[in-house]
Amino acid sequence: MTLKLPLACTALALALFTAFATAQPASSPTASTAAPPWKYQTKRLTRAEVDAFLAQPGKLLVLDVRRPDELIKYGSFPVFLNVQARDLERHLDYLPRDRVILTVSNHAQRAGAAGDLLASKGFKLAGATGSEDYEHEGGQAVRHIQPPAAPVAAAASAAR
Repeated sequence: MTLKLPLACTALALALFTAFATAQPASSPTASTAAPPWKYQTKRLTRAEVDAFLAQPGKLLVLDVRRPDELIKYGSFPVFLNVQARDLERHLDYLPRDRVILTVSNHAQRAGAAGDLLASKGFKLAGATGSEDYEHEGGQAVRHIQPPAAPVAAAASAAR
């Protein structure tokens, strides 16, 4: 009789643990990692679509709208123009109008907003992508940038 009670308690505890462990509240990390809904007119491109545009570099401008630290941390495509999203409207005159523009950010949200701005100003858009999303889908074109080395004089004075 004493053996059945511990086994029953163990079975109950296991059942409760399993029920608790598999239940996920709405605020759990797994539930919050879903991408925010796409709210932009600019098309969000798949990896295959990005690769197709990258295969025609003479017709494409890759416009990365992230901060420099993000470019170093997450990488970008082989050749790109970097204008941060907050500065984009002030620099529109420097963008070529004879190329299709692919906007890039980490997960395409800022790229989508930038694409909408560019389309409203008459630019031709390929679409928007996120460099992290692209890599997660198996894309191979993102290059990871190395931060510049400290100048030798600065490194020597820092060592003193």
